[in-house]
Amino acid sequence: MPSRPTAGGAYKMVLVVRGELRLTAGKAAVQVAHAAVMLYQEAERRRAPTLEAWLAGGQKKIAVVAPTLDAMLELQRTARGVGLATVLVEDAGFTEVAPGTKTVLGIGPGPENEVDRVTGGLPLL
Repeated sequence: MPSRPTAGGAYKMVLVVRGELRLTAGKAAVQVAHAAVMLYQEAERRRAPTLEAWLAGGQKKIAVVAPTLDAMLELQRTARGVGLATVLVEDAGFTEVAPGTKTVLGIGPGPENEVDRVTGGLPLL
């Protein structure tokens, strides 16, 4: 079931960086930016009802860290299971990691309480 706006609720997007890669700050920032743009495009494509609420609420974005690829993929399964949009960023391989390396999982935008149930236990980046 897709997420729907709730009266007076807050909305956010969470960007989960794959910690085991130990990306430099600049590389992590760029990969997080890719995920945010991809999620926005996906929300527009799906005409997601949460998009307007998220935009109106200041486009809240949180960056967190998952320890491993397996942990990141489990978060993706969980998020999809509750109806949240997800994207995976795969690097082109020009700088720090091999081509096709999954670097960031993007989740949302969605109701903050739903997103927090999936990612609330992760440490901030």
